[in-house]
Amino acid sequence: MNEAAKNRLIFALDVDCFEDAEKWVKLLHEKVGVFKVGKQLFTRCGPDVVRMIRGEGGEVFLDLKYHDIPNTVAMAGLEACRLGVRMFNVHALGGAEMMRETVAKADALVPRGSEGRPLLLAVTILTSSTEETLRAVGIDRPVSEMVPRLALLAKEAGMDGVVASPKEVGLIREACGRDFVIVTPGVRPSFASLDDQKRVTTPADAITAGADYLVIGRPISAAADPVAAADLILAEIGGALQGRR
Repeated sequence: MNEAAKNRLIFALDVDCFEDAEKWVKLLHEKVGVFKVGKQLFTRCGPDVVRMIRGEGGEVFLDLKYHDIPNTVAMAGLEACRLGVRMFNVHALGGAEMMRETVAKADALVPRGSEGRPLLLAVTILTSSTEETLRAVGIDRPVSEMVPRLALLAKEAGMDGVVASPKEVGLIREACGRDFVIVTPGVRPSFASLDDQKRVTTPADAITAGADYLVIGRPISAAADPVAAADLILAEIGGALQGRR
């Protein structure tokens, strides 16, 4: 198996109970490098689900999208660091001060470059959002302008990277350079349906464009053979990584 491809694949644990999460982790931990724990699962199961994933040898993307006053988000980020997650995120729309304080708390506990330091990510614009969605909340700038603007704000605040649609990867690379981490949801292999994602692309296209990690859920979980689906995705990621060298 291509270890480099595995390390870039994040499986979305979009389930509502510990038992289902454990089932997926046991089934896929040899294929998937990181498991994404979102709001529903974490609200029901709490830190225990993170500890279970780590106990099975998996890494965790804690996808709680913190967005609050700076001190509140910074202290939540500190607890994410203590849990030993591989990455966690905040909303870039929370502003530069909120992100800077979160980075400072992480730096104090787990200095940059040290073992166990998580990736601190900022969410730019949700992949379910469209130009109409933004206008409805008073943002008149197009997605193509907002995403790199928020990504650059995050980078200047000291964040390690962003979560953004694969459609905007090129814009982010142009604004923030090659070393800025990009995690992309909204990735759908050709054999899967779009579901509720609006701005999507294939795994190979996302990697070729410069994405570092791909979040994939239903194309694996809804497949007749999830392990085989994961293998197909890994092969696609691996081929794109070879072409990117």
